Amino acid sequence: MYARRSAVGGQNNTQNLETLTTTSHYRTLVAKLPLLKAEIAKVIVGQQEAIDEILIALLASGHCLLEGVPGLAKTLMVKTMSEALHMSFRRIQFTPDLMPGDIVGTEILEEDHETGKKFFKFNRGPLFANVVLADEINRTPPKTQAALLEAMQEKSVTYGGENYALPNPFLIIATQNPIEQAGTYPLPEAQLDRFLLYIKLGYPSEEEELDVLRTTTGISKPEIGRILSDSEIADLQKLTRQVHIADELLVRINNLVRSSRPETTQSEFVREWCDWGAGPRAGQALVLCAKARAVLHERFSVVPEDIRSLAYPVLRHRIAMNFRAEAEGITSDHAIMELLTGL
Repeated sequence: MYARRSAVGGQNNTQNLETLTTTSHYRTLVAKLPLLKAEIAKVIVGQQEAIDEILIALLASGHCLLEGVPGLAKTLMVKTMSEALHMSFRRIQFTPDLMPGDIVGTEILEEDHETGKKFFKFNRGPLFANVVLADEINRTPPKTQAALLEAMQEKSVTYGGENYALPNPFLIIATQNPIEQAGTYPLPEAQLDRFLLYIKLGYPSEEEELDVLRTTTGISKPEIGRILSDSEIADLQKLTRQVHIADELLVRINNLVRSSRPETTQSEFVREWCDWGAGPRAGQALVLCAKARAVLHERFSVVPEDIRSLAYPVLRHRIAMNFRAEAEGITSDHAIMELLTGL
């Protein structure tokens, strides 16, 4: 897929050798992904779909919003993943009194002991890490939410006229509690759209929950091996964009996104229950995530199942239901189910 053979034997041998070396490098990295999932599974029981989707967001160079009730090991899952990836990890607990400077950083006044001159030095905040867990993002005011989302989009921070690049790779995983909504600041739709994936975390199965009780109430603590470095993840992110996707599948994605809009859809369900549908960014997200899922499954081309499995986390926060739908308990997941039926 990556190496094109020369039509004349012996020509461009050096170039072909470099290409083959690069291909071998990529294949070595891809082969480590199952090992990465195995390391995470040493600590996290079940939740394989959520783990896959977080890794897909990382490979696609995006960010994800993780929703689940308390006690589902969201923080432990993200921390374990960052340890296995050998990347820096910071957790920020979002509260109503949190200010932008608390996450981005602030300037402090220092003095040069040799000259006696005073100067301002930028003290970097917890946002300067490869993996940042923004815990309960909907509990902080819009000003702080906007500072975080700006950093997500630009992958840099501007303070005092200076631009500070954030680490590469850079992954934000924001969490929110779906139960308790008193005193929260729900993210506006335009800001939700900045998240590549909206992942919903469910309860474990009976067998998985029993396994959790067995493995987490003793004295043993599994050691997490470091499988991939930050530079190797950056290489995998480059590989993700090179994954092949057929024009037929691009047409399917385009039709799926456009059919979520009441003004362009042929779906009676969408026209009746949806206020507006997904924008072009949703199509871009679905293509990139499908490519990332192919890499995660050690393939170098996208298949229809990649699109179907990722339609929900990509589209659920980009389709707005009307008031009647909310009153009837009809969610965007129901709309996606209808659209996939006709795909």
